[in-house]
Amino acid sequence: MGELTMGAIETRFAEIIWQREPISSTELVKLAAQELGWKKSTTYTVLRRLCERGIFQNQDGTVTSRVSKQEFYAVQSEKFVEETFSGSLPAFLAAFTTRKKLSDREIAELQALIDQNRR
Repeated sequence: MGELTMGAIETRFAEIIWQREPISSTELVKLAAQELGWKKSTTYTVLRRLCERGIFQNQDGTVTSRVSKQEFYAVQSEKFVEETFSGSLPAFLAAFTTRKKLSDREIAELQALIDQNRR
């Protein structure tokens, strides 16, 4: 599997695929033209790059993901915490909450995650 990275425009393109997969490459070309203003060649070039990275596959004109949206964003989150906070989730949360206070609901959701991962 290739590197699980995408730039901002690639991510917008990936969102189109994730929202509609499986999707025909013909339909993807139409949607990329409508939503991103891309030509057919641009769509196929970006799709090929993302397929080479192992994020998507295009088999017989049908595009599907090899990496789910949730898995992709989980990897990106892990990389961010690792690179920015030396892998420390508590350091990330401390930094995050200095500017944004957590709601009671968010605190309850975080506590549920902690409890779930204790088991």
